[in-house]
Amino acid sequence: MSKKNYNVQFSLGNEKKTAKAIAANAPVSLKYSTEIAREIKGKRLEWAVSFLQDIALKKRHLPLRRYIKEVPHRKGNAISHSKTGRYPKRCVLKWMELLKQAKANADYKGLNAESLMVIHAFASKGVGRTSHQTQGKISGKMRVRKAAHLEVIVREAA
Repeated sequence: MSKKNYNVQFSLGNEKKTAKAIAANAPVSLKYSTEIAREIKGKRLEWAVSFLQDIALKKRHLPLRRYIKEVPHRKGNAISHSKTGRYPKRCVLKWMELLKQAKANADYKGLNAESLMVIHAFASKGVGRTSHQTQGKISGKMRVRKAAHLEVIVREAA
C-alpha cells in the first residue's frame, strides 16, 4: 500500500502559494530522515539544498539530536546545538531529489523559486521489504530492508 496523503495538522493558508512533493517507500533510513526533516523545516529551500550538498560532500555533518546512541562527536563547532553527527549519503541524496521535485512543482505553479521556504518536512515508516538470506544447511534469516515515506511542503515567503 502506497502513501497518498500528507500528514499536515495545520492549515497551509493559501494553496496557490504552496507546492508539495512526496516520496513513498523510499529506501532510506527513517532515523536519519527524521533528523534531516527537523533540520530543514522552517529554512529557505536554497539553504536546505546547500546544507544537504555539504553533508553529501562530507564538509558538514548531519547533527543528530534524537538518535545519538554510540555516535561519535565531530570536530569543529556545534551545528544545531549538537556535535554528534554522521554523513548519511543515500538519505541526503533522496532528500535533495525530493526538494528538487518540490521546487519544480513550485515553478509549475508560477511561484518565485528564490523565495521558497520549507514549511513542512516529515518522515514516517514505510513498508519494509523482506528478503531471505541463506544461513548454513538448515535454516535462513529474514532481512527487512529500510523504507520511509518522505514529504515536503514549500511556501513562497513574503
